[in-house]
Amino acid sequence: MSLSITVSPAAGLNFRRILVAAVARPGLLAASTFLLLVALGAAWPHLLSSYNPIAADPLQAQLPPDAAHWFGTDQLGRDVFSRVVHGARYSILIGVSAVVIAATVGSILGLAAGLARGLVDEAITRFLDVVSAFPDLLLALVLISFTGPGTYNLIFALGVASIPRFARVVRAQTFVIAESGYVEQARTFGLAPAVLILRHVLPHAIAQVPILATIGLGTAIISAAGLSFLGMGPQPPTPEWGAMLAEGRNYLRVAWWIGVWPGVVITLTVISVSVLGRQWQAAFEGRRRA
Repeated sequence: MSLSITVSPAAGLNFRRILVAAVARPGLLAASTFLLLVALGAAWPHLLSSYNPIAADPLQAQLPPDAAHWFGTDQLGRDVFSRVVHGARYSILIGVSAVVIAATVGSILGLAAGLARGLVDEAITRFLDVVSAFPDLLLALVLISFTGPGTYNLIFALGVASIPRFARVVRAQTFVIAESGYVEQARTFGLAPAVLILRHVLPHAIAQVPILATIGLGTAIISAAGLSFLGMGPQPPTPEWGAMLAEGRNYLRVAWWIGVWPGVVITLTVISVSVLGRQWQAAFEGRRRA
């Protein structure tokens, strides 16, 4: 008895298309692969590293990178590679959570301003102007100075600082969609306002929000690392990338690997997210022109 496996022409064609796309855009492939590893480290860090990220061993302090410790060890003898892998969970969690807060609140405010008009629109616009008057990082720093350092306070501060970029886009799209022909036609047919908003206005008004969120994720990650570097984020011994940079800056002359590797991972993560976000934006704008 023989077992035969047949591959459909459609499946073979799809595989060839994926292969051609990967060869044509190696940067996109590299960015996707790296982010997949980061996501794997954030979800299941023990699959990539077997060392305890917070267990100190003074006898192993400041060992250079080798076969046993790929990224070396820090001033307390902790495995740097393990700390970088486990740190992905905190850095990615902070960045994603901040973007979700900003996208959700910004979309609600933008939709309310675009639909209500008048005094409501004026009040929301003035609020966005006040928030936008401060750079994101500075506003987040001010908010944390009132709420105190910590992971949740850092998420809240970064989320609030990023609200205007989402709210303004949704507000502008809502203005355009509310005056479009198909919305006017739906009104003449007597469609209920709630159904009209949920079915015809909302999906189109927030169409660009996922793209903005992807691009903004890189900014949120690097802002979170910067504030953690200043001691405003997760506190030691939590293996967060920005906090690791702060710990390693005092040892750059004698053990450069303590601070360099977290910085390299932050840089590659932000670049990879930006590459995917820009690619998604280009594809979206191409579909709109088509």
